[in-house]
Amino acid sequence: MEEPGRQNALGELLEEFSRAQFRAKDAGVKVERIERRCLEFFGKDYSYSIIQNPNGELSSHYPRQIVFLEYESTEEDKNMFESTVQVGKLQDLVNRSKMARCRGRFVCPVILYKGKHICRSATLAGWGELYGRTGYNYIFSGGSDDACADAEVTDDDAAARNWDSQFDKVRGHDIKLLKYLSVRYICDLMVENKKVKFGLNVTSSEKVDKAQRYADFTLLSIPYPGCEFFKDYKDRDYAAEGLVFNWKQDHVDAPLNIPPCLMRNLNIDWREYQSWDLVKQTQNYLRLLLHIINGDDSSGLLVHCISGWDRTPLFVSLLRLSLWADGMVHGSLEPAEILYLTIAYDWFLFGHMLVDRLSKGEEIFFFCFNFLKHITSDEFSSSGRKSRRKSSQPRDPGLLLEDFCALKPRDRGSNTSLSSDFSVITEDSPSAFGNHNYEAVDLMTFGAQSHAVWKKTHTSSPHAVLWSRTAEEHLLYPPGAEAKSSSSSSSNHSDVLLRAGSSPLEVPQRRLSAQSERASRLEAVRSIFLSAYNTAIGLKTVSPSPSGAISGLLEQFARGVGLRGPSTIV
Repeated sequence: MEEPGRQNALGELLEEFSRAQFRAKDAGVKVERIERRCLEFFGKDYSYSIIQNPNGELSSHYPRQIVFLEYESTEEDKNMFESTVQVGKLQDLVNRSKMARCRGRFVCPVILYKGKHICRSATLAGWGELYGRTGYNYIFSGGSDDACADAEVTDDDAAARNWDSQFDKVRGHDIKLLKYLSVRYICDLMVENKKVKFGLNVTSSEKVDKAQRYADFTLLSIPYPGCEFFKDYKDRDYAAEGLVFNWKQDHVDAPLNIPPCLMRNLNIDWREYQSWDLVKQTQNYLRLLLHIINGDDSSGLLVHCISGWDRTPLFVSLLRLSLWADGMVHGSLEPAEILYLTIAYDWFLFGHMLVDRLSKGEEIFFFCFNFLKHITSDEFSSSGRKSRRKSSQPRDPGLLLEDFCALKPRDRGSNTSLSSDFSVITEDSPSAFGNHNYEAVDLMTFGAQSHAVWKKTHTSSPHAVLWSRTAEEHLLYPPGAEAKSSSSSSSNHSDVLLRAGSSPLEVPQRRLSAQSERASRLEAVRSIFLSAYNTAIGLKTVSPSPSGAISGLLEQFARGVGLRGPSTIV
């Protein structure tokens, strides 16, 4: 089967993602295309090896080809940060340690930053899961002596069937893997000390390991709400401001615990964490993680929640995008490319259950990318730590935004209507806007508009941007609606807005605040995401009140995509 045009790549990814959870053993042609693109994008900036997981032998919801980044593919970075890890040794440690963590989701390096590995995993497996899984493997292998192979009990292990010794053994391998990757900091996002089901401690955590096996590591307990909390986010019309987690629930027993040495220079009152809303909590946790990886030592970082497929990809993705926006990682990738990479690799191929979360309204995935508007300021920047590399080689345009975010034919309308009304104005050439000089750029999609703005502004020159009302209407138009002419579409959308109980949104007259390069890059990624998500999946409001929820949702979109003026710039 031929590979589809690149203009459909992001849409195909989101549609596949929202169809079913990724399972390594069930991968088809579409998944193979997604995997190839991920390897292409990693290969633009890094030399890497592959940890093989072809049928999910290591972990059923991990990528079939797990990328181990060795060093950035420039002579300067190779000489400075050359890898001391041998992939054969790494794969052996992975095989031995995989039973130590929930669902077999072992410690896995996913981001390479200044020679440090940023890793992800699930939390530690508890007695209930470890015993259940090894017992299951033993029973269904016919009771053979190698039945505990998945638990990595070797033939010369005299305590192969001694559960206590086995428990020590798998956690010992987990610690060896962490140390081999030079991980020192372990950040635990669980709101509980142990996960209990049916009276059994199904999972545990390094912070409550009675034997203190993890005493050599710097442990941080930074409790963060699970995916269920993001149902409240959706029910509030995707407004995270003012949304505070209920810390008084019975199962919430993990306190915030951060070593004092890591609290310095952040100007955060951690004693107030239970009063923070979702925005402030996410911002402060991200600042903490960035502070850790920007430390002077060469130690790596592990981030995990319970299963490692909701909160974990949220922070891994935010870290990757924040570092990319500062030019610190993936320096050759355009906004559309880094968006594709982090959705495909950090979320889809690592097993996020998008279809289940969407069915329950637990939209943590959407929150992650919509949240980019809250981390554009310099307080999240890492760029002061290292000068940005300038490449003298011509850059491959790769997956351009015009390719990624072209809407389906039924959503596009006519080219004429889009090109006539869908424009971005930049401060370059003469026009009819008073004494200012502007250049009108015709675009096919809202996402393309954002990409054009980024391409114009990522050289750090200030520009004024005027958003046409058609951009707002195009983004808010329901997926799957019939194509209309520009005139009928405009009047129809105005009618919808009026029936929803909100007056037509005004066209902002100007947005003159000059954005930093970091801000413009993150805004470009976010705008591409909003356009593609709206087309492939769409947002849903649950309140029956048209004057409340719907107008609130439209207002959120208007603020989110810059249709409410300069106040939206953080």
